[in-house]
Amino acid sequence: MSEMDAETQAEEREELGAMSRLWWLSLVTGVLWFFIAIVILQLDAASVTTVGVIVGAMFLFAGMQQFVIASVVDGWKWLWIVFGVFFVLAGFWALFNPGATTAALADSLGFLFLLVGIFWVIEAFATRPDNDLWWLGLLSGIIMFVLAFWVAGQFLFERVYILLVFAGIWAMLQGVTDVIRAFQLKRLGKLVAS
Repeated sequence: MSEMDAETQAEEREELGAMSRLWWLSLVTGVLWFFIAIVILQLDAASVTTVGVIVGAMFLFAGMQQFVIASVVDGWKWLWIVFGVFFVLAGFWALFNPGATTAALADSLGFLFLLVGIFWVIEAFATRPDNDLWWLGLLSGIIMFVLAFWVAGQFLFERVYILLVFAGIWAMLQGVTDVIRAFQLKRLGKLVAS
């Protein structure tokens, strides 16, 4: 093995080690997503403003996660940043217009689920070489596709209730993904150290 190859491998090990030391951050965000899911699933449709604010916070939080991921990955960095910008813009809009957010989200829920499903499928294939559980992201994306088309056919009143349920499910799925990612990063750190 040449000296350059050895240096490149050492740099890659160092980067992987640095990234794996942040495993706890993914665990914390996963737990936060579970908390958000519990809060959302306990609300009723009468709390339209609260729903809009929580959904806005979810989008902002998801956007920040994308920026953090973009800062530590080498490939597909642009994709993480693009989705991060979309999530942050949606989050700010939702926070400044919470009542309109709930109505608009309920009205465009199918399209939003389609976007989330597309993102999860792309993420699954992008992380496939390094992620043994990539298929979970693919399965979640396919489920979101099915939900997107089903929700698009509902009446607006029913969509408000559906928004509550599926925003909670989205938060729960994001929590599961982050917790799994945390333990994969921790395992990666042990592999790099050995």
